[in-house]
Amino acid sequence: MSLSNRSVVVSKKEMSWSERMYLPAILGGMLITIKHLFKRKPTIKYPEQVREIAPVYRGQHVLKRDDAGAERCTACGLCAVACPAEAITMESAERNRGEESLYREEKYARIYEINMLRCIFCGLCEDACPKEAIFLTDRIVPSSFTRGAEIFGKDKLVEAVADRVDISTRQRPEVLAFKQDKKHYHNQTHLDKKVIKSNHH
Repeated sequence: MSLSNRSVVVSKKEMSWSERMYLPAILGGMLITIKHLFKRKPTIKYPEQVREIAPVYRGQHVLKRDDAGAERCTACGLCAVACPAEAITMESAERNRGEESLYREEKYARIYEINMLRCIFCGLCEDACPKEAIFLTDRIVPSSFTRGAEIFGKDKLVEAVADRVDISTRQRPEVLAFKQDKKHYHNQTHLDKKVIKSNHH
């Protein structure tokens, strides 16, 4: 007795000789394969060919410098706290006299490491940073054969002075306009501070 009154009577149909040999199924599968041979291939020959990447793509991290070339990171640890995968570790140090051109603030990250095997590329570190020091870029993280090679330190994360990484596509126009205003301490480099200090004297 059916509880739902939706029972279906199934009839056992006898299979023909060709169906028992599975010839229709085999021919149908081969026909699908032949059709795909003449379709446009979705794969590309990387790295000779590079697929167009969306502006919101989150790839390899970069530790930014300010306009004068000093490292922005102050090792405050907010990115490490915000990271749900606990992939970021750092060790802070005090800036010495004469290192103003190397480090933006009095405290800087002596060691900064990201475990790319643990990172989920969520972008929360980018959102948490108050100094706009870390961003996720459109660069693809290179693969490696050892786990140790996936621990990225400052040698791989800090952008080169002569080869800046453009992150303007990840910021709103009003933010970019605000960063041009040198009246705010947040936007001043060590060169700007020298000019302001000399003007006061």
